[in-house]
Amino acid sequence: MLELVPETNPVPIEMADEAKNEVDVSAGLYGVEPINQSQTKTNRVWTRIDELSAAKHTGKTVLLRARVHNTRGTGKQAFLVLRQRFVTLQGVIFVGPAVSKQMVKFVASLSKESFVDVEGTIVGVPTPIESCTLHDIELHVTKIFTVSSAMPRLPFSLDDATNVEPLEGVETTNSNSEPEDNLIRVGLDTRLDNRVIDLRTTTNQAIYRLQSAVCLLFREFLTSQNFIEIHSPKIIGTASESGANVFAVTYFKQQAYLAQSPQFYKQMAMCADFERVFEIAPVFRAEDSNTHRHLTEFVGLDLEMAFYEHYHEVLDMLDKLFVFIFKGLRDRYANEIKAVQRQFPVPEFKFLEPSLRITFKEGVAMLREAGIEMDDYDDLSTANEKLLGKLIKAKYDTDFYMLDKFPTAVRPFYTMPDPSDPNYSNSYDLFMRGEEILSGAQRVHDPVLLEERAKEKHIEISSIQPYVDAFKYGAPPHGGGGIGLERVLMLYLGLGNIRRTSMFPRDPKRVAP
Repeated sequence: MLELVPETNPVPIEMADEAKNEVDVSAGLYGVEPINQSQTKTNRVWTRIDELSAAKHTGKTVLLRARVHNTRGTGKQAFLVLRQRFVTLQGVIFVGPAVSKQMVKFVASLSKESFVDVEGTIVGVPTPIESCTLHDIELHVTKIFTVSSAMPRLPFSLDDATNVEPLEGVETTNSNSEPEDNLIRVGLDTRLDNRVIDLRTTTNQAIYRLQSAVCLLFREFLTSQNFIEIHSPKIIGTASESGANVFAVTYFKQQAYLAQSPQFYKQMAMCADFERVFEIAPVFRAEDSNTHRHLTEFVGLDLEMAFYEHYHEVLDMLDKLFVFIFKGLRDRYANEIKAVQRQFPVPEFKFLEPSLRITFKEGVAMLREAGIEMDDYDDLSTANEKLLGKLIKAKYDTDFYMLDKFPTAVRPFYTMPDPSDPNYSNSYDLFMRGEEILSGAQRVHDPVLLEERAKEKHIEISSIQPYVDAFKYGAPPHGGGGIGLERVLMLYLGLGNIRRTSMFPRDPKRVAP
């Protein structure tokens, strides 16, 4: 028998007058623990809810620490839903020889979101408990102590925050997935203002496990391909890439800037013979873009690699990388994806192996066939990106594709021009559900050509001199790209707004919490 002992005498809750006169046969089995100040150590064995199963634990006594998701009292019995992350278990307690009315009343009165230590026996149930993650077992409570009490009134109910929600501009799986009119739904601003509460929902617990998974898979694949992880500075001395879109900061007696990307440092690593590098780090963009897919600070998944003959070696690597990530999410994290889909029922993400790859010219031709008028050398607007994504999905049945050979005019100065047509470049974008998630290219590795291209883009050479100088001592042909983590996850899950995949989003109107 596991022993659950409060570190000092528990403080019982106030009972009704008639209950005070009864002998409390459960005294010492419930109450409020004092503040944990690491006073003592014990040999108690704790169990995770997601470790429990009917086959292994039925009839066994377990000790859990969990949040109280819900409670309900019905006379001589009480039910509570215990939650750890996105896994839930039903607990029950009945008045009996060792369980007093006072103890049942204590359980029924627990405030939602409080932390409790609970001991009890795992029992199989004849009818599945549909409201909990674990359907076939429940916990018969024998001891319970409050570890940390939540305020009785929450900013919003977690049950309301997990109701099925309509997503603007996002296709759902079927008509049965539409939200009911009588359901209470919590607005995104309310969620973000109370983010600590919002992040407790089973949906968000799953979303951020999936975000972690994308980083893990990104790192796992690239490490297997002999890439090494680097860490470049985020405070830089010059607004090198685009002065209008960087955040200026006071740096002692001079001005500095927050880095837009690790672009220059990745390339300098190529010049330093690192050959293949990647980085997972924050990126800052001072763009006043209040859209569903823009943030002023996001997590960049960046990579750069030397190649031998053709920049398509980089595209081939990106192809394998994304297929690895998509397969990894599908195969290793099916439970998390299902948890998100219960609230946001979006069609499963589809991809091909190898991935679809078309040229910019071919993409423009598809748009023109659909009635869009655009110049050969115009960049894709957001509306045209989405339309092209729909056209490609209809023709090739894929949500992921690569668009190669962008016009030179719409790419940065360090992009290598196409050798056969200088109006185009050796550059590419990758798209998910009709939205760009990676921009990349072969980089100019010749210092003379690099200076020429910088001057064409009206960039003062002195402002990028250390970068240009890095290529004067020999540099291999190389290319790479930058990926937005939050955007990848938003589009993979079809969530419709990047703020749903940023733990504490930063945009032009939000810098808190």
